[in-house]
Amino acid sequence: MRLYAVETPTVKAGDNLVEMTLESLKRQKLQLENNDVLAFTSKIVAYAEGRLVKLENVRPSSEAKQLAEKYSLKPEFAEVVLREADRICGGVERAVLTFKDGILAANAGIDSKNAPNDCVVLWPEDPPRWAKQFREQIRTKTGMRVAVLVVDSGLVPLRIGTSGLALAVAGFAPIKEYRGKKDLYGKPILITRHAVADDLASAAHLLMGEAAEKTPIVLIKDAPVIFDDGVYGSSDMMMPPKECIFMSTFEG
Repeated sequence: MRLYAVETPTVKAGDNLVEMTLESLKRQKLQLENNDVLAFTSKIVAYAEGRLVKLENVRPSSEAKQLAEKYSLKPEFAEVVLREADRICGGVERAVLTFKDGILAANAGIDSKNAPNDCVVLWPEDPPRWAKQFREQIRTKTGMRVAVLVVDSGLVPLRIGTSGLALAVAGFAPIKEYRGKKDLYGKPILITRHAVADDLASAAHLLMGEAAEKTPIVLIKDAPVIFDDGVYGSSDMMMPPKECIFMSTFEG
């Protein structure tokens, strides 16, 4: 598998990401081929969708003020978290643990990093729909059947730092099933499934970086995935809380 970080201009609200992607690939002399995977940070998708909020325009509620005081946040930021989160689960200083679209995420995916001053960026409105449309537009313009991956930063319990998290996939199966297969010693595999999309997201995330790298796109070649025409969102990569070793333990 080969990965190439794609440097782009600073993405602004309303930018055409298809044109920007193709121009950036051409500038770096990178050629699209069938069964390539294009990985995008969720942030540039959100930018293109105009998913920015100016905090000066936010009026915090009393609940937001309480949340802000508890976790050392700006009240305006806390208000946006309350609006975006499906559920508040807890938190630590400067970070609230939330459920958002079935995903456990810090601050409902809202981020002030790499956003204009006094602004925050929300998660994209509909990552699977965007991935599907982008894939179709790339095929129309280039004739290539590529897959698309939308990547955000995720957290693993008790591990330091962020890794890649797949918010949406178009063009390959995000989960590889091992249940029912046998291991090297002939024993049946009972519960293992491979989070292929998250693994690819982490590989891409390594090149995307978390600061001022300006490489929000990664071209992945020879990815060991099963290509298809499916479109997958968070719900296709989640398990019920009662089956999750973490959630069943802390909520049981």
